[in-house]
Amino acid sequence: MTEKELKALASQLSCPKGDFGLEVAEKMNHTNSGMILSTIYNLDLQKNDQVLELGHGNGNHISEILKQATKISYFGLEISESMKAESEKNNTEFIKKNQSEFTLYDGNTLPFVDAFFDKIMTVNTLYFWKKPTSLLKEMYRVLKVGGTCSITFASMSFMKTLPFVDSHFELYDAHKIKTLASKVPFTSIELIDKNELVESKAGEYVNREYIIAKLTK
Repeated sequence: MTEKELKALASQLSCPKGDFGLEVAEKMNHTNSGMILSTIYNLDLQKNDQVLELGHGNGNHISEILKQATKISYFGLEISESMKAESEKNNTEFIKKNQSEFTLYDGNTLPFVDAFFDKIMTVNTLYFWKKPTSLLKEMYRVLKVGGTCSITFASMSFMKTLPFVDSHFELYDAHKIKTLASKVPFTSIELIDKNELVESKAGEYVNREYIIAKLTK
């Protein structure tokens, strides 16, 4: 890919839009499926849980969340209008049943009352947080006492090998996420190390190391 193409891809990864954004989102959903499913299963979802996801992309994984237990309510937040529209199209059945709803937000402030959610998840969005401490405080605010927040991201060492990763990405490792999380009064910070084989754009399989940061209020 040319430098111009790499920059365009990096922009779409942070906020997919238009036809190219839809194409990128579909590839992201496929490439990130292992990370997404691992995050879902680590949420330990229970009956009647209220679940929030930041940056849900095209929403093809939401059915997997809703089948983890009965009467789960899913709320998705996106900064991308294209992804909100695509998720609504892909989850019409769940919207009609009042099992899911999708909302645009500014990437900083969560439009919910205090202590509303049992679980919060977000996968591969951490690199693009403009105000990470403020956003994490917002996530803490809307969590119920005893609730958990799972933040999943590829490790800094892996991300540095990707040609499209540029200055728009803020990379994290275990120490850096612990430092960020310690600024908010979570009762526990658990880091779960994971790795998986993923296919690169060159058609080769590479080992992706990633972390699920599980924060409990």
